[in-house]
Amino acid sequence: MTASTGGPPEISGASQRPAPARFAEHEVKALLREWGVAVPRGATAAVPAEVAAAARGLTPPLVLKAHGPGLVHKSDAGAVRLGLSGPAEAESAAGEMLAGLVSRGITPDGFLVEEQAAPGVELIVGVVRDPGFGPVLLAGLGGVWTEVMRDTALCLCPASEADARRMLAALRGAPLLHGHRGRPAVDSEALVGLLLAIGGAQGLWERLDLGEFELNPVIATEEGVIAVDARYLPGTAEPTGPRRETPGQDFTALFEPRAVAVVGASASRPNFGNMFLEFYKATGVPLVAVHPEADEINGVPTVPTLAQAGADYALVAVPADRCAEVVRHAKGVSFVQVMSGGFGEAGAAGLEADLVRAAREAGARLLGPNCMGVYSPRGGQTFIGGEPGPPGHVALISQSGGLAGEVVRVGERRGLAFSRVATVGNSADVTPAELLGWLGGDEHTSVVGMYLEDPRDGRALFEALMSVRGRLPVVLLVGGRSGQGRRAAASHTGGMVGDGRVWQALADQTGAVLVGSQDDLIGALSFFQSHSSRIVPPAGSVADTAREPWTGRDEDCLPAVLVIGPSGGASVLAADVLDAAGLVLAALPDETRDVLKALGAGAAGTSPANPLEVPVGPRGRPELVREVIGAIVARRPYPDVVAHVNVQSFFTFGTSADPLYAYAHNLARAQRDLPGTRITLVTRNGECAPPGVEDEVRAIAAGAGIPVYRSMEAAAVAVAAAARFIRGA
Repeated sequence: MTASTGGPPEISGASQRPAPARFAEHEVKALLREWGVAVPRGATAAVPAEVAAAARGLTPPLVLKAHGPGLVHKSDAGAVRLGLSGPAEAESAAGEMLAGLVSRGITPDGFLVEEQAAPGVELIVGVVRDPGFGPVLLAGLGGVWTEVMRDTALCLCPASEADARRMLAALRGAPLLHGHRGRPAVDSEALVGLLLAIGGAQGLWERLDLGEFELNPVIATEEGVIAVDARYLPGTAEPTGPRRETPGQDFTALFEPRAVAVVGASASRPNFGNMFLEFYKATGVPLVAVHPEADEINGVPTVPTLAQAGADYALVAVPADRCAEVVRHAKGVSFVQVMSGGFGEAGAAGLEADLVRAAREAGARLLGPNCMGVYSPRGGQTFIGGEPGPPGHVALISQSGGLAGEVVRVGERRGLAFSRVATVGNSADVTPAELLGWLGGDEHTSVVGMYLEDPRDGRALFEALMSVRGRLPVVLLVGGRSGQGRRAAASHTGGMVGDGRVWQALADQTGAVLVGSQDDLIGALSFFQSHSSRIVPPAGSVADTAREPWTGRDEDCLPAVLVIGPSGGASVLAADVLDAAGLVLAALPDETRDVLKALGAGAAGTSPANPLEVPVGPRGRPELVREVIGAIVARRPYPDVVAHVNVQSFFTFGTSADPLYAYAHNLARAQRDLPGTRITLVTRNGECAPPGVEDEVRAIAAGAGIPVYRSMEAAAVAVAAAARFIRGA
């Protein structure tokens, strides 16, 4: 008989011996006890005949468990008995349990007998190594509810106190923790302390070779928390991708090269290389083609290899099996972009590794492979044809070149102006995280959009997002979230972390904004561009969130939105859309009611309310919207005002666009008069306007920094994105 109150087992680290295949529950609990986590008193026995002696001194009721190979989920195997009255019954139960297990082909290593914990709210707490992002902390409803409810919240380690409180507040079952149907609230501080002991800075996760680590259930009561079951399955920490340490890498030459070289253009048969030569000729950047024989291609002078190019940036568009040899000659070239596919994405990992080695031998940084390149109107960089758009302050990092081209061209059509756009494809060398870190200090960038499918180095991405948190808005669009990280897992924790929700956890923790479509990405970027000077997190917000009530968000802390426009039905639908986006239509201040009625705002026979109905149309007073917004904001500072118009009505009940333009000018004037308020315009049914009208309305609004959307749904996503950024800063 061995008591479980001895010292903890050795937990292997990176410099220690490999971890054993598994730890017995009593060994894991010894480690938890050392870490300050409460566990039941108990002892172990090798065979049933020793159980009664082991149980002496323990206070009934008792719990008996078998441990050993094949007993990952003990309840399913019949390896747990509860409510035993004392040592004698525990010994008898051990004999019955052994017989049942042997009949199933399972021979246990021994038995653990413990004092049974008092009832309370059962939770699951665990840590698992996500294949993309590394250690992830999970908390949720546990015990019998784990698989039924799957009510969990995630956080990348290390978790802060604010993260722990946010996780608990996010659970659908959170009311159970605050006291429900006469039951007392659980000890919230003890529960937060448990999460930090497991997944916080210098927490237990740093000592574990994950693997999976799970406490299920943890029982929470008004007197504290106790881990009544514990499981640890060691694993091997493997890197998620090649991480090249290049501290302080300057990417200016990537976006503003002094000269560009194109490899792969043909002197006889036009191909992708020739297409890029024409693109670059249009931007006016100094240009050279690389060709072993020709003197010039399409009017561009040639050199035989990249070593003679004298360029900061080289674009390589040759077959995959020739790329490494081409890149090996890129000495003196700062950045080499390989457009060609057929590498890791096609299963040719060895070919991709050769390419990375060739770039390092040449002393060049590699963009791609399998990517389209770079776009920067300020620096003459382009991977798309046509006239470059105006230089601006919106950056984009994309693992898809095609999607990046769509975002650039559609975004510019809607008024976006880009600073830096980089497509990274397979990210074999230069990663999204590295580019984001550099953009955090770029004077030409005020917002970053990212399209990702594989984070490549998720831990570095997490660190980069944390480094820009609260000062640089980042909008994330992720492809394949439903399948990212799925893998077979022995524990509940592993199964529930690997379902893609880790991306939402990443956004919640870093203050990034996660959107669900390309259109929402463009819309959010437009909002941040238009209101860049008005999106300022409140002073001290990062520190203040540490003591935020973990019971949920107070309505007073939620972003207040004023909705103003014609048609009661449209306004009611707008309220539904904004509410679904997590925004609050705070009531109008009482002192505005008389002035609003005098101005003619509000439905006839009713008191003005939010959403506020105002007569907007070809026969309405265009200045009314400005007067109403001014009157309300003077009495209550709404951070956001969403104004909507029915464009169709201007041409059904009128014959000229002038009243619509007058409305837009008045809204623009209201924005200039109210620098602390963010105004957004929704042009409903805009397709009913004659050609060019929407463009003119958009231009009028843009002149005052007002973003324009065609639907309330699109506007709600953008307004909520800014609210989440400010709140998460």
